Amino acid sequence: MGLLDSVLGQVLGGAAQQQQPQGGGLGGLGDLGGLAGALGGLLANNGGQGGLGGMVSKFEQAGMGDVIGSWIGNGENKPVSGDQLQNALGGDTIAAIASKLGINAQMLLPMLATMLPALINQLTPQGKVPEQGLGNQDDLLGSLSGLLQGNKPT
Repeated sequence: MGLLDSVLGQVLGGAAQQQQPQGGGLGGLGDLGGLAGALGGLLANNGGQGGLGGMVSKFEQAGMGDVIGSWIGNGENKPVSGDQLQNALGGDTIAAIASKLGINAQMLLPMLATMLPALINQLTPQGKVPEQGLGNQDDLLGSLSGLLQGNKPT
């Protein structure tokens, strides 16, 4: 998983250089568990966002169904900008994730734009959204933690 490791290293390393969280927090976003938890809230069936299916619906409503479809499918992932993510997911969702991570939305959006396509691609190896979704937040947290640490989910 060299590509995912490389992307995460660049994103997390750049974030650590740009901002030092106050009060310990994520230690420059080195706390991958916190990051996995925040992403799990977006993708888990019980995460309050409708899971991956809910995210697909939000992207479709924003006119970007082809973008998220490319992440799920087996072809090349289409890029997404931070502004497009904020439009699709909503400012409140972005603000909540940023707050959970102890960073601002302007710092979070480019990270999500880099990480979400790769993570969704890794979590949908069959090229489609699983009928049962990606699982509840506890199950997904284990998968995300493994992916973020460079290990394949079990």
